[in-house]
Amino acid sequence: MSIKDNLDEIHRIIDVAAKKSGRTKEDITLCAVTKTVDKDRILEAIELGINNIGENKVQELRDKLEYIPKDVNIHLIGQLQTNKVKYIINHVSLIHSLDRLSLLKELDKEAKKNDRLVNALIQINLTDDSNRGGVQIGDLPEFVKMVKNYKNVRVKGLMCVAHNTDDVNVIRDDFKKMKLEFDRLMLYNIDNVSADILSMGMSSDYEIAIEEGATMVRIGTKIFGKR
Repeated sequence: MSIKDNLDEIHRIIDVAAKKSGRTKEDITLCAVTKTVDKDRILEAIELGINNIGENKVQELRDKLEYIPKDVNIHLIGQLQTNKVKYIINHVSLIHSLDRLSLLKELDKEAKKNDRLVNALIQINLTDDSNRGGVQIGDLPEFVKMVKNYKNVRVKGLMCVAHNTDDVNVIRDDFKKMKLEFDRLMLYNIDNVSADILSMGMSSDYEIAIEEGATMVRIGTKIFGKR
């Protein structure tokens, strides 16, 4: 199938899933994951209406800046090392992987240096695997409260990657947990923390994610094919 056919099918599924959750397709943002995707296919997707793209690695993101139109929103969705923040701070619309205090401090420092605000999502680790990025749910309240001390960082919501399993019930349970934590964000009553974006769901599970409340899905393979 072509990129156009793939996008048409994804938009159809988003529409159906959104209605199941009492929303419309306009309530869902599609972020096209362009990891290892070549220039021509990225520009084709943009021509077909994609205006949010997600990159996993800083260097690959930087290599693509020269040809990505300025009106396209660039998302950093992979793990971010503190020493690479300075390279992307002025180029990304949203960082999906805020997961530790050292990164929060670095984002705030670089944002101040560049006289800007940086938007980020707190990444949640839903597993017991400490090698995976993300804040454990039990540690989220303390982490959220720390955000108020770093005024140049705007936490806009949460992000997660569901368990790597074929068990739909486990995946759905992950997304239900995320929605609960997302809804609680406003209860902290912190000026630079809001519940605007719940980024969850990828090519294999985005329909379930939307049904459970995702406002943004990150899709690569279903758009561009296998890497």
